[in-house]
Amino acid sequence: MVDDNIVWCSGTRGQVAKSTDGGKTFTWTTVAGYEKRDFRDIEAFDSNVAIIMAVAEPAVLLKTYDGGITWKKVFEDTTKGMFLDAMDFIDDKDGVVVGDPINGEIFFANTADSGNTWKRTYMAKAEKGEAFFAASGSNIKLIRQGQKEKTEIMYVSGGLKSKLYSSKIANQMLLPIVQGKESAGANAIAVFGDKGIIVGGDFDDDTKSEDNCVLFDMGKDIKFSHPQTPPHGYRSSVIYIDAKTLIACGTSGVDISYDGGLNWQLISKGSYHVVQKAKRGKSIYLAGSKGRIAKFSYEL
Repeated sequence: MVDDNIVWCSGTRGQVAKSTDGGKTFTWTTVAGYEKRDFRDIEAFDSNVAIIMAVAEPAVLLKTYDGGITWKKVFEDTTKGMFLDAMDFIDDKDGVVVGDPINGEIFFANTADSGNTWKRTYMAKAEKGEAFFAASGSNIKLIRQGQKEKTEIMYVSGGLKSKLYSSKIANQMLLPIVQGKESAGANAIAVFGDKGIIVGGDFDDDTKSEDNCVLFDMGKDIKFSHPQTPPHGYRSSVIYIDAKTLIACGTSGVDISYDGGLNWQLISKGSYHVVQKAKRGKSIYLAGSKGRIAKFSYEL
């Protein structure tokens, strides 16, 4: 989501969609040579420039400069077991991509030049059975806080263990969220000021609401709490519209909160994997399987 007019979306079978008229029409293209690949995350800078992330082996990042007509490979890793999960950019220059652990170490690559070049790095060790979900491209977040505007990174894992990792406190914290099986754990993180939220659950039991959402406050330490009324099932993506209003979605529906995430109302049983708000604008879109794209209308 670039602004109220420019919307990009990526998906299975090498497909990429783009709208430049606020979602009235979408143009779908198939990336040549990648017809069998899944692009689970996309970052767009304007109507011409975007980056897509292909999961599984080999791990690939592609960039377009001509609106999706042609794509250039800007990153590739053929290591056995590679599986990229999500990427995030703090601006049009600095970005990061996270992948499942390799030999017990969580894989990262970062860029400081708008994704033209990437540097591999390993930042933390993972426990056995701990990994990341590539459901929404939103389990990692770059943030800038404080007068010096230092870039911090926060990300959440799932599986047999589900944790919050934060460079802000140089630590990892076990999350009070459902975990203990490959299909369970945290899927997405969102931050607004010194507040944050993490959503997830068990995608094999996607109507179950128990321990599927965690709120947190960021001070000297990070403090967790649970909503009074949680989202109504497994949720793979969440955003702040403002400090009090949030949207979360998953395969069993879409929820809204008007009180900072304390209480959630089910507003749709439609299945969606991801929700995003325009970087420069107010528009909100959701995307799901079978090419489903929806525009969310709201009044505050």
